[in-house]
Amino acid sequence: MNISARVPLIFPGQASQSVGMARDLADGGGAAAEFLGTVNAALDDDLTGIMFEGPSEKLTETHNAQPAILAHSVAVSLALREMGITPSIVAGHSLGEFSAAVAAGALSPGDGLRLVRKRGELMFAAGQEVPGTMAAVMGLSGDAVRAVCAEVAATAGVVVLANHNSDGQVAISGEVSAVAAAGEALKAAGARRVIPLNVSGAFHSPLLEGAAGSFRDFLAAVAVGDPTVPLVANVSAAAVNTADELKSGFGRQLTSPVLWHDIMAVIAGGSAPPPLVLEVGPGRVLSNLAKRAYPETRFVPVGTAEDLAGLPAILAELD
Repeated sequence: MNISARVPLIFPGQASQSVGMARDLADGGGAAAEFLGTVNAALDDDLTGIMFEGPSEKLTETHNAQPAILAHSVAVSLALREMGITPSIVAGHSLGEFSAAVAAGALSPGDGLRLVRKRGELMFAAGQEVPGTMAAVMGLSGDAVRAVCAEVAATAGVVVLANHNSDGQVAISGEVSAVAAAGEALKAAGARRVIPLNVSGAFHSPLLEGAAGSFRDFLAAVAVGDPTVPLVANVSAAAVNTADELKSGFGRQLTSPVLWHDIMAVIAGGSAPPPLVLEVGPGRVLSNLAKRAYPETRFVPVGTAEDLAGLPAILAELD
């Protein structure tokens, strides 16, 4: 059914993967299945076998999780386009920015897969070479967390705000001892909870500068075009419209915070909030983050064939 709708699309990042992801799309035919059939050849690896069958431990490995999430997200975006649903604006959380770039026509699907596979390999290797960790912080503003991290870093080592996900939910990243010290200082400053994250390194922190340099070298040989719709960048929370801006942001991502809270203000804030935003790919993390902050907008996760089948009715309700 062609329903000719243009809506904002947002794309999830790492930790949204699960065994069985996208299998129903691969079995369902159409553009999604056709694309999923090309994934293994693009990577010279049986990624879809890991996506569909596991084991979970292998899927969770950074170099598998990142292309798996992109593959799932791109498959759904292709199915949406086949239905007549196209983006008006896009954004993605961390690796999801590469899925967004594919949806916006700035990256080919194959190049997107290869980029995030390389990105995942470099991030994992950086964590082995320069040990670091991350923690989620609940109940403090981004500005408060930045201030505490700066104070702790002056004496304890590298610790920075890494993800500003929403009002009251951020993640910090850095050296193991510095993150632990910041966690205690943040609780003393009023954080409700500080939760260690099961990650292989200090992502979105200066400790990944070596990985970022290697990724920029790899990125230099990849064709990146102008996005056909605005893409709200992780590193600036500003809509970018050129290949140069997009490529620059890709190269800075690994050492810069993900400004998701500000990105969502661009996507769903303002005087005329969109009636509908689709979270494209596995899980519903981004929808859950946003729905309380933007009650005038309906956030709908779309990751399965059943989700796709239900979209015409949702669009009819909003029409």
